[in-house]
Amino acid sequence: KRSIRIAGHRTSVSLEPAFWDELKAIANETRCSLNELVKSVDTKRKGNLSSALRLFVLKNLKEKASRAK
Repeated sequence: KRSIRIAGHRTSVSLEPAFWDELKAIANETRCSLNELVKSVDTKRKGNLSSALRLFVLKNLKEKASRAK
């Protein structure tokens, strides 16, 4: 569980370390901060934030895999 600041308020997000690592990698690739990336996912989510972040990572990895073919 980690605390993160979104739109001026702190919230806790529970994710496994592999998801945090991938979110950090995506943030680096897109040249934004981890907070900005999480905020972006937060504004588009349906359901809880942890699930939305996991689905975002999954989608990103699937897109990378399909481009690599």
